[in-house]
Amino acid sequence: MSDFTARRVMMVDTQVRPSDVTKFPIIDAMLDVARENFVPRDRREAAYVDGNIPFAEGRVILEPRTLAKMLDAIDVQNDDLVLDIGAAFGYSSAIIAHIAQAVVAVESDATMSEDSQSALSDAGADNVIVHAGELAIGVAEHGPYDVITIEGGVETVPTAILDQLKEGGRIAALFMNGALGEMRVGHKIDGHVNWRLAFNASAPVLPGFAKERAFAL
Repeated sequence: MSDFTARRVMMVDTQVRPSDVTKFPIIDAMLDVARENFVPRDRREAAYVDGNIPFAEGRVILEPRTLAKMLDAIDVQNDDLVLDIGAAFGYSSAIIAHIAQAVVAVESDATMSEDSQSALSDAGADNVIVHAGELAIGVAEHGPYDVITIEGGVETVPTAILDQLKEGGRIAALFMNGALGEMRVGHKIDGHVNWRLAFNASAPVLPGFAKERAFAL
């Protein structure tokens, strides 16, 4: 067993399973996907740490616990088409690809998009399309989606994103209030998304997902 493989098993046993993540496809995916291949090269040694991994201004790769609990709460099925917003280097998309029918990953950084497509191909995740573009716009041309996941904090979810969710579909978003956040799952019913609290977590607010600030005179 390689050192990274041992760390991967430890990540699942100490971070994921104790967080009440019981769905076998999620556990199986996290044991299978080599997380060290989906982080910046200079952060490979930190790939399995218990915490978010920063990689750019205001951007992080969500900690394994948060990602696993989000996927558990949103209950991804093997016939779902998933939009993964803020996919970064592709780790979340690689995990979701194990569980869903297909994934459309969106990342704003073109170089990162190319790197993630390469890493996903190497990992055998052939059911993922990586799209380079603004996170807050999404990828309407491949929608509507059964599931939308947002890999970072939000203060608000743009209408453009909600419009890409299929009727009856689910969306997971980490609503931040200062340093504290609530992961919520939304269900689209009669064209309106109804949110419920899933668990607490924290991450920086993604570009395009902050509330507009009112200017006081």
